[in-house]
Amino acid sequence: MKKKLLFVCIENSNRSQMSQAFAIIHGGNAFEAYSAGSKPSGIVNPKAIAAMKEIGYDLSKHDSKSLEEVKAYAPFDAVITMGCGDACPWMPAKRFVDWVIPDPKHMEPAQFNEVRDDIESKVKALIAELEAE
Repeated sequence: MKKKLLFVCIENSNRSQMSQAFAIIHGGNAFEAYSAGSKPSGIVNPKAIAAMKEIGYDLSKHDSKSLEEVKAYAPFDAVITMGCGDACPWMPAKRFVDWVIPDPKHMEPAQFNEVRDDIESKVKALIAELEAE
């Protein structure tokens, strides 16, 4: 059975979107990845789309979603939050992880890509950890 991951940030337009993409890229058929925002912006940031396009992933096909929209997929094997703090309501999951990742929304491309690469390494580590269970 596939393990289900939910990545949550405030706007669901940068960090959680890229996390979902990396889980799709690196998780293969063993994982289902979702992302949502506690206060979704309704759009995926063009900077995130550009950053992911550089590595060959089309993030423009993703949508900014609310937690309400992904609740139907619960329970999750892991819910990963990124700085939404008290704004993140509880979601049924076996594990909760909080990643301290700066919001890259207003960063220049080079800094944005550093955040993207940090997210990729965290997602790879999480997947390896969950596969070992």
